[in-house]
Amino acid sequence: MIGYLARRLLAVVPVMLIVATIVFGLVHLSPTDPAAVIAGDYASPAQVEEIRAKLGLDEPLHVQYLAWLGSLASGDLGTSIFSNQPVTELIGQRLEPTLSLALTTILFAVLLAVPLGVAASARAGTLVDRLIMLIAVAGISVPVFCVGYALIYAVSVWLRWLPVQGFDSIFDDPGGFLGHVILPTIALGFAYTALIARVTRASMLEVLNQDFVRTARAKGLSMRRVLTGHALRVAAVPIATTIGVGFAGLVGGVVITESVFAIPGLGRLTVDSIQRKDIPVIQGVLLVSSLVYVVINLGVDLLYTILDPRIRLS
Repeated sequence: MIGYLARRLLAVVPVMLIVATIVFGLVHLSPTDPAAVIAGDYASPAQVEEIRAKLGLDEPLHVQYLAWLGSLASGDLGTSIFSNQPVTELIGQRLEPTLSLALTTILFAVLLAVPLGVAASARAGTLVDRLIMLIAVAGISVPVFCVGYALIYAVSVWLRWLPVQGFDSIFDDPGGFLGHVILPTIALGFAYTALIARVTRASMLEVLNQDFVRTARAKGLSMRRVLTGHALRVAAVPIATTIGVGFAGLVGGVVITESVFAIPGLGRLTVDSIQRKDIPVIQGVLLVSSLVYVVINLGVDLLYTILDPRIRLS
């Protein structure tokens, strides 16, 4: 187990190095000149060149790259061109809303989707199965912003039950946090519920056709015990993969939901930074999102060894 963990941790280093190289290359291959952005539209060429020299942008590309990697190694993601604040501070301010929304969404989706997928597999081909799969298809097909605006109109505008937009920290106002996070969680969780339910059903159907399930049933075990005590654990690896990838995607890709509900998270920060051409912030958000994605996938890999101990031997 320790050897497997060590191998997986060592694999993170080259992955993040490749990601950092791609992020650096993409930004520096773009036509935007950070020095020109800082100087403003009315700056003279001499002023732009002075800023370029101050930022080290007149150095050869490999020198800039090595200096940037050195800053990353010390935890320095640079300074925002627009606000002149450290990028780590800006990301830290926006991290809680995004992580909170991702956690509540994936929790909502798992608690709803796994039982639905198990029920559909246990009643494959019946009306229950068809209804659940119909809901799953709708969840995957309907855009998140459509669900979000429909919820805002029905629950916030018409019924006036919940606030329309905004975010409150759970540490400052737990009630306000719940009030603001319910609608975006449902809107975003609808699609993930559909995806996880479909994967759960497919994985369970494959397991239910195996000999050990028929043997358990022949010995007199109830269908509920077979499903929850035996089949679900065997089918858990692809389900865990879907949940892990979904959660990682939520952390890095809740731009639409945060925009619809005006949540000040990483998604909104990314959009604002792109509009302002704030290159250090764009780089920082991409790197942090990639790191979160890699760490979550590492956690899923380690979870595999618990669900299926044979994996750690491979």
